[in-house]
Amino acid sequence: MSAEGRRLLIVEDDPGLLNQLKWCFEGLDVITAEDRDSAIAELRRHEPPVVLQDLGLPPLSEGVDEGLKTLQEILRLAPHTKVIVVTGNGDQENALMSVDLGAYDFYQKPVDTDTLRLLVERAFTMYELEAENRRLQDVAENSPLNGIVAASDAMRSVCRMIEKVAPTDVTTLLLGESGTGKELLARALHRLSPRSNERFVAINCAAIPENLLESELFGYEKGAFTGAAKTTPGKVEVADGGTLFLDEIGDMPIGLQAKLLRFLQERVIERVGGREEISVNVRVVCATNQNPVELIEKQLFREDLYYRVSEITIDIPPLRDREEGRLILARTLLARHAKQQNRAINGFSKDACNAIEAYSWPGNVRELENKIKGAVIMAEGKQITADDLGLSVGDGEPDLLNLREVRARAESKAIRTALMRNFGNISKTAEELGVTRPTLYDLLNKYGLSAEAYSKRSMVNP
Repeated sequence: MSAEGRRLLIVEDDPGLLNQLKWCFEGLDVITAEDRDSAIAELRRHEPPVVLQDLGLPPLSEGVDEGLKTLQEILRLAPHTKVIVVTGNGDQENALMSVDLGAYDFYQKPVDTDTLRLLVERAFTMYELEAENRRLQDVAENSPLNGIVAASDAMRSVCRMIEKVAPTDVTTLLLGESGTGKELLARALHRLSPRSNERFVAINCAAIPENLLESELFGYEKGAFTGAAKTTPGKVEVADGGTLFLDEIGDMPIGLQAKLLRFLQERVIERVGGREEISVNVRVVCATNQNPVELIEKQLFREDLYYRVSEITIDIPPLRDREEGRLILARTLLARHAKQQNRAINGFSKDACNAIEAYSWPGNVRELENKIKGAVIMAEGKQITADDLGLSVGDGEPDLLNLREVRARAESKAIRTALMRNFGNISKTAEELGVTRPTLYDLLNKYGLSAEAYSKRSMVNP
């Protein structure tokens, strides 16, 4: 990380000292805040690696309660951030208390700029080393499709498309309801691509106000608008060489879509307030939970932009359409969260399995994970029950189909469910279904199923 790209948040309510500190760190990208609320707002917006925070913050600048609360909230929201607390002369007790709460280091007034610069430089170095260590550990331990549970035919098809598309540079559009894992798949595209060693930069087009989105995407020149104290590259420029993920692109303001289209066609940008064309080599992945065709009909989305971002379109099925994949996904999530919470939970009870299969999951994978995470914390027994999940078997809704299709679906689903419960064991599955092993093999062949796909070692990543 270059000195210019290093972002430092200074939390200080004394205007004189704040100006001195800004001058001291003028080579860095400095953001300032005067109290807890503004500090948290800047933390959420800019995600600075290092924070320099005074303990004496308003409304009670003479005490440290507000400063300690600010420190705790910063570390809760951004646990990897390095916070250096600044205390009054001789206030070593509160300085040590801050370190106990998780502060990286402390500095006692009066300010000596050389010493403070050294502390901040060391904090940036430590942050960068830890970030690189986490990245290398992720590469070493995780597969490219890590976290994607593909037990259903629909999700297997999605994963096969990801594997085919990833090595190319085509612009890809991921379509799916909220909570279906669009960003997870976008990251898989990046990790499987030749750009995997470069940056993956994500921006949510629906989360940033319209008047700020252009500068967030394309950057701005010094003096371009009030508060533009220095030239700042945007997300597109930062992603140069890597992958840019535009989440919820369907919510992008219509006026900005023309500029995005030009970038996608020419692969050049102009910063806000600038005239220089900057070439950018970036792979673009987009996602939306809306129907682009309907947006075009309502004149909320440009048709030419749609064709540009959808060179390849991948439809991600909602959880309710993944049928047998629900229980396999639930087991995977249960194992993960039980380990994180250090809970010895063996699995789901029968009523929990039935409830998971019957429920329609309007919130998709995100809702399933939230329910399981809460159940792991609250469960009193060795198994998660339907009550722990807050579900009942009657939560699902039956499909309305013709009788032939009802029978085929019911038979196929019963086989898949039995295979799931028995982890692909043919003898146990046949016994549970009340058929012989040869009959079960015939049924597997009829519906194109494989017992191996439901074994423990094949549950994640086809």
